[in-house]
Amino acid sequence: MSYQVLISPEAQLDLEDAYYWYEDQNKGLGSEFIRVIDASLSAIQRNPFAYTSVDKQVRKKLVRKFPYGLFYIVKNENIVVIACFHIKRDPKQWKRRL
Repeated sequence: MSYQVLISPEAQLDLEDAYYWYEDQNKGLGSEFIRVIDASLSAIQRNPFAYTSVDKQVRKKLVRKFPYGLFYIVKNENIVVIACFHIKRDPKQWKRRL
């Protein structure tokens, strides 16, 4: 089955915030963050059920090199990314987005 990845507006803001924060720390680091996120999204798209289930319908993939996790829901042929959170944040924050 071929899945389409959709990024919620909230998750898009999470990604943008992290990009700008990393870019402010070191020029080019924000771009590296986005490259790693893209690779993670591709891995999720290839096999969405390979990653940890953290709720009845929500799964999480940890991001390589950066302390972030992508939280997503699989609905039919769609993978909806609901959050990209720093793993040290309150883990219940993503639940408000359901």
